[in-house]
Amino acid sequence: MGFSQKELKAFSETACAKLLTARVGIELFTEPYTHVVIDDFFPEPLAKLCLERFPEVDDESWEYANDADIEIKFRTRWQGEFDIPDGIIDAVRILNSATFLRTMSTIMGIPKIVPDPYYSGGGLNVTNRGGLLDVHVDGNYHDATGLNRRLNALVYLNPGWQEDWGGEFGVYDEKGENCLKKIAPLFNRLVIFDSHDKSYHGLPDPVNFPTDEPRRSIILYYYTKDPRPSKQVTVEQPHSALWRKRNMRDKRGNLTREVY
Repeated sequence: MGFSQKELKAFSETACAKLLTARVGIELFTEPYTHVVIDDFFPEPLAKLCLERFPEVDDESWEYANDADIEIKFRTRWQGEFDIPDGIIDAVRILNSATFLRTMSTIMGIPKIVPDPYYSGGGLNVTNRGGLLDVHVDGNYHDATGLNRRLNALVYLNPGWQEDWGGEFGVYDEKGENCLKKIAPLFNRLVIFDSHDKSYHGLPDPVNFPTDEPRRSIILYYYTKDPRPSKQVTVEQPHSALWRKRNMRDKRGNLTREVY
């Protein structure tokens, strides 16, 4: 099953209309950092196709992160668009389209957003039962382009999710100490949030998904030439993800990193 250009354009316009009409305090939130939550984001045929084409965990496309205290999950190793599975590429095209970028810029208040054609860290994520992701802030710099990381977008693909499964997206205060909100990873739910040195997030409690039903998501990152506003910066130099359980250092124990 595939979709025509005309169908994908209509899907994109429908999805972006939902984002553009996000209501403050209902779908759009400004505290503790700007984030938006849109349910039933993609038209149903596309969302179902993404789930159908989602690779099994034993597929060779996965990279396994197994740092027991901070990160236990699988992520894809896409090097470009030709690594993206059929069906899922249609969703990624919408999320990287000019229509979506313009709409996201308007809602999030960040002009001149561009996607990442290198998919550095972006792609598909899977967390099996017992997996976790410690509270952290994301890296700030894109090596291939020299651009500044500004936004994350996630689409969850977890039909039948139940509260006792866990795996909610945790939104934390600007010190990463207190969880202020948990966003359930519902099927076809879009979450976009500001990515900066104070936008702490994670799922530090091991997930309790069924053994045959992992936590699935699409995650993409977006950048600008302009730097982050100074009020969002605590580390000016390029850095990787900084983890609460590592005393706000990266996996190597460093605060900053080399630029390649």
